Amino acid sequence: MAAIVEAAPAKINLALHVRRRRPDGYHDIETLFAFLADGDVLSVAPAASDGFAVTGPFAPALAGEGNNLVLAARDAFARAIAPLPPLAITLDKRLPVASGIGGGSADAAAMLRAAARIAGIAGDDPRLAACAAALGADVPACLHGCTAFGRGTGGELAFVEGLAGIPVLLVNPGVAVSTAAVFRAWDGIDRGPLGSGDPLAVTQGGRNDLEAAARRIAPDIDAVLACLGEAAGARLVRMSGSGATCFALFGSVAERSAAAAALRASRPDWWLLESTLA
Repeated sequence: MAAIVEAAPAKINLALHVRRRRPDGYHDIETLFAFLADGDVLSVAPAASDGFAVTGPFAPALAGEGNNLVLAARDAFARAIAPLPPLAITLDKRLPVASGIGGGSADAAAMLRAAARIAGIAGDDPRLAACAAALGADVPACLHGCTAFGRGTGGELAFVEGLAGIPVLLVNPGVAVSTAAVFRAWDGIDRGPLGSGDPLAVTQGGRNDLEAAARRIAPDIDAVLACLGEAAGARLVRMSGSGATCFALFGSVAERSAAAAALRASRPDWWLLESTLA
């Protein structure tokens, strides 16, 4: 078996509307999310015995983690779908941890895709989707890696097209934010449903209902949104997920690059990613 490389791209919530609290403790959400052309990278190769290594700029943030989602995905696949041979797994961790851009979920989904290739399982096998859902609310979306409307806990997906190629700049102030803490701080007000139709129009008419709560927990988000809002050519500025990563959509690559250069000069302590919607 040759080594397998799977991309684990960043995911951003272009809009995120939080609705009712469910009996199971989760909240119903309505979201439009998109994936970027860049993110973490997972490599899987045959080995004499199982091994797992984390490299990349954000590897230290995962040091000492008891059960990384990648290993959870490997083990869940082996239990529920098919046995796997010993594997040497390397996660190149390029995305910040606990940052609202689906990094851990994308990593788990990449492991499921790699495992399916190794075991000869079709990518649309319903057992793969069930395995993804058991690992976390965002993992089914990351398994597909396509722009989609998500409802329920995020796993009821309706795929859409029309946003690929839009330049995007991601900015994180170096603050990790707990999703659970942000949901606890949310004011509980249902501000209405997400629209439907043209995804760009839905994005522009939408909002992120978790933004106010996240800004109270991590005030550095305020500065990020302010700086992105002042960037020439920024067509939409918003926080993604439960934060603290924020994004701006731009009309051109040149405008995005100019904004990134200015931020790198003025805020060298912030993490930036220049990319495009996939």
